[in-house]
Amino acid sequence: MPRIVTLLPSATEIVCALGFEGELVGRSHECDYPPSVARLPALTEAKFNPEGTSAEIDQRVKKIVADALSVYRVDAPKLRELRPDVIVTQSQCEVCAVSESDVEAAVAEWLGVRPKIVSLAPYALDDVFTDMQRVADALGASARGVELVAQLRNRLAAIAGKARNAAERPTVATIEWIDPLMAAGNWMPTLVEMAGGTNLFGTAGEHSPWMKFDDLAAKDPDVIMISPCGFNMDRAAKDLPVLTNNPKWQQLSAVRNRRVFMADGNQYFNRPGPRIAESLEILAEIVHPELFRFGHEGSGWRRL
Repeated sequence: MPRIVTLLPSATEIVCALGFEGELVGRSHECDYPPSVARLPALTEAKFNPEGTSAEIDQRVKKIVADALSVYRVDAPKLRELRPDVIVTQSQCEVCAVSESDVEAAVAEWLGVRPKIVSLAPYALDDVFTDMQRVADALGASARGVELVAQLRNRLAAIAGKARNAAERPTVATIEWIDPLMAAGNWMPTLVEMAGGTNLFGTAGEHSPWMKFDDLAAKDPDVIMISPCGFNMDRAAKDLPVLTNNPKWQQLSAVRNRRVFMADGNQYFNRPGPRIAESLEILAEIVHPELFRFGHEGSGWRRL
């Protein structure tokens, strides 16, 4: 059986969903689901201090990237010691996890057989499923990949089909970072539409765009969902005053109608893995509570 190392949380979840948790020998420092993977050695660490405000974290990351340096560090000696046959990393986002170039640098001096590197690049929703199949193929389990993808697509399709019966399609703003303000792109606009909403910011298949508060006020969404990348709800709440202290905040329709929600971006929306289905369930509960109730309130989302 292959010895597998995963260097981003979604990759770990994909490998486990395919039935290969027992073959995992190493993970990234951020891989925490399923909880049982905590037993594995962590092979990465951030080069920046992850504490502080959203604005402070943003500035630290931007400085490292501007200097053409990787945001994360790979423990190359430990990686070599684990002798993986397959390493799953990503090339989609320079601030999300260890990149393909980082891994190639870490294994460049190896002798003998080099591990197979599978680099995930999910921009749009379909890419998420393509990546799952690519991992399955690399692990010699193509049939498992086909089955997993079919199950997840069916769950999403069932929600989208029910949402089409909704009497209205509320306008939705999804916020991926609070300070500076960023809307959610990539697969998120598609999920919003599938949940029965009308997406206002961000384009499907494209990186998440920066935005201004005035943009938010001008479009005045019916629903606002705040799910900062890498943050759970309690951590994200610490930066909420950046939004709520703005004089225009109380004038927003979503605020006046109590349709502002916090969601766990770290565990769900920012992880393009099997729990993309739970992400859509959360969105559906938020956008159309009259149609959907999956039980995620409190753990996956809450009303502000």
